Amino acid sequence: MSEKILIPLDGSKVGETALPYIEELVTKFKASTKVEVTLIQVVSLLTHYVAAGEIMTPIPYSEVELDQIKKQALAYLTEAGKSLKSKKITVNIRIEVGSAAEEIIKVADDLDVDFIAMSTHGRSGISRWAFGSVTDKVLRAGHKPVIVVRVPREKN
Repeated sequence: MSEKILIPLDGSKVGETALPYIEELVTKFKASTKVEVTLIQVVSLLTHYVAAGEIMTPIPYSEVELDQIKKQALAYLTEAGKSLKSKKITVNIRIEVGSAAEEIIKVADDLDVDFIAMSTHGRSGISRWAFGSVTDKVLRAGHKPVIVVRVPREKN
């Protein structure tokens, strides 16, 4: 038997909140269960802004800049996966470019994962409306079960 788990990470400590829960969950699987975790980071901000006086102009990232962002994401995901690897869990890394929720859903389907594990800030009301929620979009539009770990208030 095997379990495939997708864990989206955004580069923040808040985003990593689901990792310890998955580590704990995996220890409860039968010893014969092969566990494969894919850590994914979606590069979704494809422009930066340049100020000229009072005017702000969006400029798309160059290929060189995008490659640098991907290298940083690879280093981050590699570091984030060390604890899982130390528990003899197979860890794969994916870096995608696009809309975070859409890419997470697409990769979950492509890999045919058993579930997605992600954290949420637990925002509500105006804050949720203003910032949106990748987790909410994955829950509503995705096709795979999602384990949602709420970030403790002191980390928000």
